[in-house]
Amino acid sequence: MSYVTTNQPDGTPTWIDLGIPDLERAMEFYRALFGWEYDVGPAESGHYTICLLHNRPVAAIMPNPDPDATDFWWNVYLATHDCDRTAKRITDAGGTLLVDPMDVMDQGRMVMAVDPVGAQFGLWQGRAHIGCQVVNEPDSLVRNDLVTADPKPARDFYAAVFDFTLDRNEDLPNFDFTFLRRPDGHEVAGIFGSPDTPSSGWTTTFEVADTDAAVGRAIAAGGTAGVAEDIPYGRIGTITDPFGTEFSVIARPPDRPTPS
Repeated sequence: MSYVTTNQPDGTPTWIDLGIPDLERAMEFYRALFGWEYDVGPAESGHYTICLLHNRPVAAIMPNPDPDATDFWWNVYLATHDCDRTAKRITDAGGTLLVDPMDVMDQGRMVMAVDPVGAQFGLWQGRAHIGCQVVNEPDSLVRNDLVTADPKPARDFYAAVFDFTLDRNEDLPNFDFTFLRRPDGHEVAGIFGSPDTPSSGWTTTFEVADTDAAVGRAIAAGGTAGVAEDIPYGRIGTITDPFGTEFSVIARPPDRPTPS
């Protein structure tokens, strides 16, 4: 196993976090599902809690600051070496800033934004905290994809902001799925055109050793799940946590890695 020890190249999903109404309940659920341990933050940080795998950060959960919130999702943060410059590129390309560039103590600099199709995402310029230090391993983040009913403006936006190139996914010829590739050619995410999607959003997928076992653990811990299915990249299942947060888990065959 190799760990991430430096900031990821621009545009790479580098961090995820989740705001929920009950921190203790969330910790119990994700510990049962992924075996995570936790570093609970102090009150002055809003009890922002780092999720640990092999004693390394893989995600964060926190009490949702909006007591009236009813919808919850994993936020994805895309890496940048210059938060302010990338924030300007976001607005120039038609996006909207929800949170202007701001320092998070000595940890890094961040932005929260909405793209032209309404999907929320963040930027992260790592300093003391570089983001996920374990990825593409069981019980850690493996990929993020944008699902939208209007994929063309989304493709144009992310290509303009991060200089991505766009490739069709030949493994899924019957779907409107586009790979996002960094300037170095590395594929980091995708945009999935789905006409029936009521609202646009970034999805989060975690790798697991056994999809069916993970689905069983999620249900036993108080979540719900759909029926797992086989796709070209492995066996995938959709899980909903006790607060309604939906995400996916995938077990990849050793001879067919998921692009990331």
